[in-house]
Amino acid sequence: MTPKMTKAMKEKQGRGQLTARVQNKAMLLMGRVITAVELRLMPYIQFAMVNEQRIQPDKISSEERTILSQWRKEGYLDGSVGDRMTISEEFWNIICTLIMLAYVDRD
Repeated sequence: MTPKMTKAMKEKQGRGQLTARVQNKAMLLMGRVITAVELRLMPYIQFAMVNEQRIQPDKISSEERTILSQWRKEGYLDGSVGDRMTISEEFWNIICTLIMLAYVDRD
């Protein structure tokens, strides 16, 4: 927020919404636009990596499988759904930043 911008002028951030602010940060960090489904998959990936380091097949849709495949191609994840997966430090930092903006930072 610039010094002249008031809170009333700032874009309202709802929980898990893909706002322009979140999209701009994704573009900066990932070099491309992301979808709302992609953004909403990130907290589950974060949870899975902290806990079992496995993505449960019954917890994701075919669209989310496509996103996981794209992330593997981009070098962010390694492994398969249902098996042990690893996440790059770069992607860990990206999803933490985007989750903070989209789910936590509401000011």
